[in-house]
Amino acid sequence: MENEQSELPPAMPQLNKPAPAFQTNTTAGPRTLEDYKGRWLVLFSHPADFTPVCTTEFMAFAKAHEKFQALNCELLGLSIDSNFAHIAWMRNIEEKFGVEIPFPIIEDLSMKVAGAYGMIQPGASDTSAVRATFLIDPEGTLRAMVYYPMSNGRSIDEFLRLLEALQTSDEHGVATPENWRRGEPVIVPPPATAEEAEQRLAEGYDCTDWYFCKKDLAA
Repeated sequence: MENEQSELPPAMPQLNKPAPAFQTNTTAGPRTLEDYKGRWLVLFSHPADFTPVCTTEFMAFAKAHEKFQALNCELLGLSIDSNFAHIAWMRNIEEKFGVEIPFPIIEDLSMKVAGAYGMIQPGASDTSAVRATFLIDPEGTLRAMVYYPMSNGRSIDEFLRLLEALQTSDEHGVATPENWRRGEPVIVPPPATAEEAEQRLAEGYDCTDWYFCKKDLAA
């Protein structure tokens, strides 16, 4: 009796590792991950065109498009539909809701991009991409990823908030507390040695204890 080898699932993308490369067609023509080098990218998937929850998300992304661009960030959608379906849906959203979709949508009938990014979730959907969102930095490194169930829409404002937080952490070498917003105090990385811990309380930060200190970036 021959041994049967079960097919292993594709490796999931990993934080702080290079984002999976892609070369694909979109509603704005061919796109590759390399095209976005030097800018942040929010890559997000939706289960299908002409579905109500996805429509609300796309309109919210469209309305926030200028805010993302002001943060040196581009948007790129994806679903396992054809470009013809994407274009028809985009035109429908503009006609029925008065909202123009200003960013490209990936045509992924082969499911290659969806598979590489772990957007196909057995038990949730075998033929559609779940609601997944990926924040990729200007060097092509995957910095954050969030998966949502098919039934519930995402908060676009949260991705803007997270993008600003990531950029602030990169620029200033700090962490940010829960629900941090620009202009609020940030968290100073905790001391790595006993000697540094001894000195921390005298360094002029707003400290609750040696491991928990905040500061204003303007200070």
